[in-house]
Amino acid sequence: MKKVFTFIGLVSISAFSNAQIVINEIYTGGGLLGAAITNDFIELKNIGNSTASLNGATIQYASSTGAFTQYNNLPNITLAPGQTYLIQQGSDGLGGLINLINPNLVVSVLLNFDGSPAVGVGVGLALTSGKVALASNATQVTGPTAANVLDFVGYGLANQYEGAGAAPSPTILNSITRTNGDTNNNNVDFTITLPTPQASGTLAVNDLQNSMHKYKFVQNTFVKNDEIVFGTEVKDIKVYTLSGQLVKTSSVRNNLSLNVAELQKGNYIVTGMVNNQPVSQKIIKD
Repeated sequence: MKKVFTFIGLVSISAFSNAQIVINEIYTGGGLLGAAITNDFIELKNIGNSTASLNGATIQYASSTGAFTQYNNLPNITLAPGQTYLIQQGSDGLGGLINLINPNLVVSVLLNFDGSPAVGVGVGLALTSGKVALASNATQVTGPTAANVLDFVGYGLANQYEGAGAAPSPTILNSITRTNGDTNNNNVDFTITLPTPQASGTLAVNDLQNSMHKYKFVQNTFVKNDEIVFGTEVKDIKVYTLSGQLVKTSSVRNNLSLNVAELQKGNYIVTGMVNNQPVSQKIIKD
């Protein structure tokens, strides 16, 4: 995040100088078959110690190696310390286990910098590699050190990023999430996690997380004897690698366990339906 501003830009972006509103989480798999969530999203967060506002700001988008070509305007956002702002983006429209809960903004107008008409509802963020910028105005961002950049995230194989390297690549099941604060190093500040979109003014985390705790979906998340043991009857079980590859399915389980002897040791995501509600949990096979 750019923390020093020129005098020319001081008046127009004075609200940002101590704002500390940053890009906190990016999910890019929305709507893809096997995805965790039906829509892409970007979550902003005030990581500062005082209430902050964004007036006239934009979110801008670019491919991994291309220029920033598209953007959407943000309303006048005011966030208290620690408060988040959830922005729902586009969807591939074919899959996704759950919908976002009460997003603060559903992007309905996406603009092109070349002056052409709006190109659609939301942006389909590039799945594994791309660039996202939070800018103080609608001037096209040229890179992470541009004067109007408030925060910049290059992920995957992006050719521009903050610091020494890009953030890791998201997957259809995982987002990239800020670890702690902002050191201006994308490769340090972001890690791969299960998506946890949170809108301001609500305590809700996505249904995937809520369902996990409510139903005690998987009893033995550390699998030692090749059996996943469930805490209740589960239907439509799917097991994915962390990169999103589907490696095992089971339509209905009445005996509350699933043999995974054929799977290699490692980390996996198990999804299913409990009482007609989608659930998901990470397991480790020893």
